[in-house]
Amino acid sequence: MNLTDCHTHTEFSVDSEADINKMIEKAISLGLTAYAVTDHCECNRWYPENHYTGENWYKFYDFGKDFENSVTAVTALKEKYKDKINLICGVELGQATHDSETLEIAEKVVNDNRLDFIIGSMHQLPRTEDFCFLNYGEYSEYDIQQLLEKYFIEINKLCEWGKFDVLGHLTYNLRYMYNALGYDIDISHWDSLIEDSFKKLIQKDKGIEINTSGLRQSYGQTFPNLKYAKMFRQLGGELITIGSDAHTVEDLGSGIEKGTALAIDAGFDYICYFKQRKPVFIKINN
Repeated sequence: MNLTDCHTHTEFSVDSEADINKMIEKAISLGLTAYAVTDHCECNRWYPENHYTGENWYKFYDFGKDFENSVTAVTALKEKYKDKINLICGVELGQATHDSETLEIAEKVVNDNRLDFIIGSMHQLPRTEDFCFLNYGEYSEYDIQQLLEKYFIEINKLCEWGKFDVLGHLTYNLRYMYNALGYDIDISHWDSLIEDSFKKLIQKDKGIEINTSGLRQSYGQTFPNLKYAKMFRQLGGELITIGSDAHTVEDLGSGIEKGTALAIDAGFDYICYFKQRKPVFIKINN
């Protein structure tokens, strides 16, 4: 089975302290066909803190600086490790379509020709805390349903823009809801909206990822799960990447074999990685 890890974070992400060289060495030791560094770039926090006045959520800022540091480092390391591993310079682009300012920033990022690969993600709703920091114990069932409704609308809006390569960890928020509430939430009510988002991606020759981070946590599922990976395939989707979403050296590659097997179960014979924003297809089983 050919394995790749196309979603990882290093010391250039605010929530990781992983040494980038050690991450690359771990990827080499795993024998990965391709390895992507995709550090965070949250478009709604691109500037230093003093740019954002009157807000009291999401205390991290200056992602423009993080982006430049990450891309500069990976670009140099691609040359250093060129004979050892297929290293991909990527970014996880968050909240691109929240408003006109985030969209302007996102347009600048996607036009950076140093990038091989862009994951489009939605970690929070406009003017709301990141899903990982919300206190779901204070929410009613109606409030939870409203959060999900707004989330899938924002995902649809992101897919309509569609200037990334793959949609990152659809259903990301379910992990935190599960941890707080103790049960998995049925999201089938939004299947038609998810289907429309997938159709928008497919029309633009974009893909989704199978994010395996949930497998090493109490949630125990990928983002998205088999049902939605299969939906994407049945609608005609061809581009799918596998990513551990590792923030530590130890987690790099975690769950990617199971994630790749899930891609097979969903109907995919090939996974892909990206070089110079173009998909490279790999047959899962030689």
